[in-house]
Amino acid sequence: MVTITLMGQLETTEGERSVLCEIAEPIPVKQLLQKQGRKLRPITRLLREKKILVTVNKRIASEETHVHDGDEVNLVAHDGMSTKGL
Repeated sequence: MVTITLMGQLETTEGERSVLCEIAEPIPVKQLLQKQGRKLRPITRLLREKKILVTVNKRIASEETHVHDGDEVNLVAHDGMSTKGL
């Protein structure tokens, strides 16, 4: 089971902030999101537009990072235009 947690203003089309996913083998984050279909379609679009930051097990990741059973994926939106420091 993989847990996808949506942070900040992100949520599924049903208003959920967390999604549990069964996977049979390791797959890329992008494919994991696509497998969720309509529920995560807006999130998938933002990922494609590079407006989502991804972490897997609290480590910075990308849409191509493979996730394994038991992993935790966190997604947070960003606009990439911040002029302020951290």
